[in-house]
Amino acid sequence: MTTLLLSALLLLAQAALPAIRPLPPPLAVVRWWDPPPTPYAAGHRGVDLAAPVGAELRAVGPGRVHHAGPVAGRGVLSLTLPNGLRTTYEPVRPLVAEGEEVIAGQVVAVLTEGSHCAEPCLHWGLLSDGGGYRNPLALLPRPTPRLLPGANAPNPMNGTGGTGGTGGAASTDGAD
Repeated sequence: MTTLLLSALLLLAQAALPAIRPLPPPLAVVRWWDPPPTPYAAGHRGVDLAAPVGAELRAVGPGRVHHAGPVAGRGVLSLTLPNGLRTTYEPVRPLVAEGEEVIAGQVVAVLTEGSHCAEPCLHWGLLSDGGGYRNPLALLPRPTPRLLPGANAPNPMNGTGGTGGTGGAASTDGAD
């Protein structure tokens, strides 16, 4: 009973942890998630992230390889996470095999040519356990907004005065 309880707690803890980025920061979104109004209507069922061909792609969380191989002529990798969500990556050359366990942050694929973007990109998708598409960016921790000094802003740290500039710029670099 204790083992079962500990296993359940570990599973819940893993499911609640924020995901790891599939690519190193900063993530550059080429095309945002645009869900279709109905299951078979046009839409964008994931996000496109700019990345060079050959970029190493990481598992966003622990899980098991659901599919690793071609779909409609493109290499696709699909990982099932402990919370029942399934994340997909394409176009890729998988470095793992179907049924294999993966850990968060493990390099699981390499980006290949053949994306639907004008420049190389990773199409990253997320499916719920019921089969509906979700925004994969929701897996990631929220960025921390910061106010950066502007060129003409006063700097209280060194005593310099400004000339009435904008006062700063917003940043959401994701660093804490």
